[in-house]
Amino acid sequence: MNNTQTYKIKGMHCASCSAIIEKTLKKTEGVHSVEVNYGTETAKIVYDATKTDSHKLSATIEPLGYFLVLPAAEEMGMRADEHATHLGLNQTKKEKLAEIADMKTKAMSAIPLAAFSIFVMGWEILAQLQLIGAPSATLSEFFHHLLPLMATHVLFIVGKPYLLGMYRFFRYGKANMDTLIGIGTSVAFVYSFIITAFEEPLRQLVNVDHTYYDVTIVVITFIALGKYLEARSKEKTGDAIEKLLNLQAKTALVIRHGKEQELPVDRVVHGDLIVVKPGGRIPVDGTITDGASFIDESMITGEPMPVKKTVGDSVVAGTINTNSAFTFKATKVGSETLLAHIIKMVEDAQGSRAPIQALADKISSVFVPAVLVLSIITLGMWLVIGAEYLPFSQALSYGLTAFVGILVIACPCALGLATPTAIIVGVGKGAKEGILIKDAATLEKLHKVDTVVVDKTGTITKGKPELVSITNYSKLDDATIISVLAALESKSEHPIAHAALAYARTKNSVFDPAQDFENIKGKGVKGVIKGIEYFAGNAKLASDLHLRFDTKSIEVETAKGKTPILLATKDEILAVVLVADAIKREAVEAVRNLHRLGIKTVMLTGDDTNTANAIAHEVGIDDVVAEVLPEDKLNKIQELQKQGRIVAMAGDGVNDAPALAQADVGIAMGTGTDVAIETAGITLLHGDISKLVKAIKLSKMTMRGIKQNLFWAFIYNLVGIPIAAGVLYPVFGLLLSPVFAGLAMAFSSVSVVGNSLRLKAKQL
Repeated sequence: MNNTQTYKIKGMHCASCSAIIEKTLKKTEGVHSVEVNYGTETAKIVYDATKTDSHKLSATIEPLGYFLVLPAAEEMGMRADEHATHLGLNQTKKEKLAEIADMKTKAMSAIPLAAFSIFVMGWEILAQLQLIGAPSATLSEFFHHLLPLMATHVLFIVGKPYLLGMYRFFRYGKANMDTLIGIGTSVAFVYSFIITAFEEPLRQLVNVDHTYYDVTIVVITFIALGKYLEARSKEKTGDAIEKLLNLQAKTALVIRHGKEQELPVDRVVHGDLIVVKPGGRIPVDGTITDGASFIDESMITGEPMPVKKTVGDSVVAGTINTNSAFTFKATKVGSETLLAHIIKMVEDAQGSRAPIQALADKISSVFVPAVLVLSIITLGMWLVIGAEYLPFSQALSYGLTAFVGILVIACPCALGLATPTAIIVGVGKGAKEGILIKDAATLEKLHKVDTVVVDKTGTITKGKPELVSITNYSKLDDATIISVLAALESKSEHPIAHAALAYARTKNSVFDPAQDFENIKGKGVKGVIKGIEYFAGNAKLASDLHLRFDTKSIEVETAKGKTPILLATKDEILAVVLVADAIKREAVEAVRNLHRLGIKTVMLTGDDTNTANAIAHEVGIDDVVAEVLPEDKLNKIQELQKQGRIVAMAGDGVNDAPALAQADVGIAMGTGTDVAIETAGITLLHGDISKLVKAIKLSKMTMRGIKQNLFWAFIYNLVGIPIAAGVLYPVFGLLLSPVFAGLAMAFSSVSVVGNSLRLKAKQL
């Protein structure tokens, strides 16, 4: 039985760590696939539960210094929303902050030592340039004995992870960034210690006046500080999930046995009646049964204005009741709620890989071993070739400098962070805007889209009939016309009747149900109101009553997809009311913005051609294909793809699911069916078509950020490694100090994360 789980991983320090973990776990019996993400420090593992389990998987990588964070046994039965662990947050916020605080403490303890070491190093350099006087013999002797003590503390206390990385390399043959730093700083320390201990015997062979304690101190300090800043920055990239988690109410005011009881939210069950007071957070999803209020849904939809909700309207967990108490019936609890679904979807997307990351992953997997070989070759070349032109002691000194410099500067961290950090920020930003992205691959594909195909009903239009206009031919005012129409239609079950009643409610019309009500099949209804007999129906009903009316104007409106309701007495037509599936307010602007992005728009619909063309013309859509079956929608998507177009399909119904699956990017309206939402790669909450444009802009911004990150990460290593090896020395006499290599390495990772974080501030 296959089991798919996502685990948090402790002990990851660089991109090569993810490659090591993947290779090791893939060799484990029963494991089918492994996907490790350095940016989120997670591993998605598919394994046969009959052959292995999470504890065995963790034990496999523990000798290498990595651990799967496993949920406690007593938590295993909890629902997904009851604990952060089971929402994918396998390491709590508190644990992560404690880890970062420990990194900060170690880095801060080393900074004064590094500052002092740089001071001594700077004094010696300036003295050699005869810019200032050299330190006295007593002071030099003091420095000579103090620096080894400082280096010992920094290497064995602050640099312990790097020493362990070196040990695991020699023990298991697995090398990562820690290995590079551990070998480089240890070689500098051991070489310096040997010179200090055996100064006189070695004086004839090497320059005993030059040691590398300062390199050990400063490099480890810079790297420790850089890793702390990187961890703190990475923590900020994932704050979208934390904010979503904080939306979950802890308790609910439930009516049981006729009394209100405050219960933990995990004890709410289907069918419970829940009271929400003003200012309260809605604990689960449900439907209002009593009362009305305005609900702040901004953290779910991104829309700032509260939405009015009355009896029969749905409410979702995490939103806030702003002004009046109401009661609702729980319909979805625990992991079924929209909020829990959003959190799971966002976390899965942040932990997934974009195809563009594949190149960086391949390079990272071979990068560390290659750097180790290159550093050894470089040292050998300095000792062999350099010694022919320089004194051996100087060639050895330069060789060690190059050796340590290459190991320190050649960190694949920036390469490994380039893609996942941008994906984490992009997916999180999308969630705040009401754009749910299923995975990183979808986000990457979206920026290439050049054609957007939309369904009409529920995507361009609202998906339900609405009263759109009233033409009054009588002496009655519009309010009276509406109240009479609502009184007649209140007893009808026809969808058009619901549109008239909904409009009457928005106008606060007061009416009594009609007496002697009769449903005239295929034509309309009639009834008596305050002693007067009224009729409401179509043109056939008016003809039967021998009433004259403007048939041409009605035919024009009918051709546009509108349905007329004629309100009349036996003697005259009182008014003509038009009902239609109204176009969403944001649809016209959304299509206009798609055109500005250079994207072609196509509308597919099962409606008749006249209606489809009229709506497409009003909205500004380029191409229309009407009167199509679900398989025809699928065929149209395939046809566009054969033309070389990258197609995004937006829809909301079951009939759209095949086309959504076929499209390069499927986009579901959040107001649509579960099938459409499951099939699509992106879900737009509350069916807001304007968010489609924002989703495309977000994709383009994210991919631009990834490409910038990858460019600088590649350039950094391509330029930094040759300089550290000493290519500038023959021409300019310059050799990169490991101290500056450590500073550059730390800066590269922080800069990549910082560039990704810039996405947060950009407007969509």
